[in-house]
Amino acid sequence: MPSSKPNDTSALSQQLAEYKIKKDVTKIKIPNGLLSFPREILTPFDTLTILDLSGNTSLSSLPKDISRLHKLKIAFFSNCSFATFPKELAQCRSLEMVAFKGNHMTSVPEHAFPRKLRWLILTNNEIEVLPKSIGQCHRLQKCMLAGNRLRKLPDEMRHCRKLGLLRLSSNELEELPDWLFELPELSFLSFAGNPCSSIPSSGVNEQQQQLDDIAWAELEVQHLLGEGASGIISKGTWKTTTTSAEEQKEKPVAIKLFKGDVTSDGSPLDEMAATLTAGKHPHLIDPLGRIITHPSPDQKGLVLELIPPSYINLGLPPTLDTCTRDSFHPEMVMSVEMCKGILLGIASAAEHLHERGIKHGDLYAHNILLERNSGHALLGDFGAATVYGKEFEKAEALERMEVFAFGHLVEDLLGLVEHKLDESEKDAYAIEALNSLHWKCSNTVVMDRPSFAEVREELDGF
Repeated sequence: MPSSKPNDTSALSQQLAEYKIKKDVTKIKIPNGLLSFPREILTPFDTLTILDLSGNTSLSSLPKDISRLHKLKIAFFSNCSFATFPKELAQCRSLEMVAFKGNHMTSVPEHAFPRKLRWLILTNNEIEVLPKSIGQCHRLQKCMLAGNRLRKLPDEMRHCRKLGLLRLSSNELEELPDWLFELPELSFLSFAGNPCSSIPSSGVNEQQQQLDDIAWAELEVQHLLGEGASGIISKGTWKTTTTSAEEQKEKPVAIKLFKGDVTSDGSPLDEMAATLTAGKHPHLIDPLGRIITHPSPDQKGLVLELIPPSYINLGLPPTLDTCTRDSFHPEMVMSVEMCKGILLGIASAAEHLHERGIKHGDLYAHNILLERNSGHALLGDFGAATVYGKEFEKAEALERMEVFAFGHLVEDLLGLVEHKLDESEKDAYAIEALNSLHWKCSNTVVMDRPSFAEVREELDGF
């Protein structure tokens, strides 16, 4: 793809032509080569709904009349050079999702956000203060602020009553405001790597000390299993040095090497700390130890239990439309018994985490692995987890905030239950009881929700 140079209008025209900017186009994506915002993008003003100019590192401003794109719903400008959030976007009357990740952005003016904003991504910038006018974004559901320099949140943000997901990791927050625990729908909160969280990114706590240090020389990396925002996971073999006949000399394992960059959820080092602090549980992916003596001295990594290939993802991540709620494969159906079993296992895992002072922060079906035959469920992905510590003054409120996320899970799984004409009285009772549990977990008053121990006990009593 040709890249435009200063005053090279022919190269830019050729590039725009290749991206087929026509009058009736609905989506435009130009991943590189722009020095400024091309006027040609304003041509499809009656049809354009998605604009993605991420990766254009010289792009730093928008035209004053970008509001001509009156149907624009989604705008991505990540990894560009916007030092200031462009106020021009406030006039885009249909705009719901905006991303400016990794722009070295330092300021956000008052009244810069569009009023219909539902999903805001400002991850990995240098923002110290949010505008008070964010409180006027009454439809805001998802707010990604990890990796900035925020010391506090504006009190006006208490008016964002629809906020369900908030990422605050890797900032400079001294405390969490009381009003945060009064938001009726907030459930997916992360705040690791702040002065107000228990364990700093480089910290090691007592529970982590109980796990093995595994030398890189004891590991044999085989093939890639997957790659996410925080790291790369490979299948491998751990060649244990024990002489005990009861121990395997070679153990199949998963090896996760962490990347160094701040993700939308937070720091990979905070994910590593939470995974190690969580320790072992029948419904968690067990950590076996931390990797030491890697050839690259700064490389951090974990050795994890290898999950059999018979496990599948229970859900799919939220879409642009669902925003904070998971989606599911159409063929994903289950019995009432399997539904109850999954919920019981995950409630038990969440109870275990909060007993150790950990908020998972991403308790979603898409972070749960399910063995379809047995119905055994594993909660994974600690990328948004926060080790807050049991002494944290708002520990009970943090737990009940996460119970709201569990309420979403109850509702989602009930929607997957296969109803039969000859449904037994026992199944009908269980469905009624699960609906009642969903209602309790979804109480809009945070402290009126049950704890995870109470949730587990209720599920156990069905």
